[in-house]
Amino acid sequence: MKWKCVGLSFALFLGGCVGVPQNVKPVDGFCAKNYLGHWCEIARLDHTFERGLTQVTAEYRLRDDGGLDVLNRGYSEKDKVWKEAAGKAYFVHGSDQGYLKVSFFGPFYGSYVIFGLDREQYRYSLVCGPNKSYLWILAREPKMDQGLRTRLVAEAAALGFDVSKLIYSDAPPSGRTD
Repeated sequence: MKWKCVGLSFALFLGGCVGVPQNVKPVDGFCAKNYLGHWCEIARLDHTFERGLTQVTAEYRLRDDGGLDVLNRGYSEKDKVWKEAAGKAYFVHGSDQGYLKVSFFGPFYGSYVIFGLDREQYRYSLVCGPNKSYLWILAREPKMDQGLRTRLVAEAAALGFDVSKLIYSDAPPSGRTD
């Protein structure tokens, strides 16, 4: 999330990049143990750090210090290589709330706000960053039931996310429709 905060003062960085967007509420009753493991990206809003990547996944593991290790992977069709980003995340207000700060470099953190979640089986989640230009729909499997996906997109739209700009993981590469 460094891309959003480069050039800002340190105080603005901390306040702006680890905040929660207006009208978005992190889930309470969160269980980090249930969130651990493999997640697949179903849809996202575009940002340079993921641009051109397909088959994007995230892996979460518990750290000894109570935080989470994060490993994001995606395939670059253009470069014909897998790209990875390793980071760490820590709970902002406590491990029972889906509100973390995540860093992929140095001491700079950005928000990771889980605001929608399958509370029974942790099969899907809605995640955003410090503002509404960051949105991810994640699931344990690379495909999601169309009805569920439609419902999650509608939930995000109702909160003010521009879902018309979502990039779906099952869309053909380069905007092709064949």
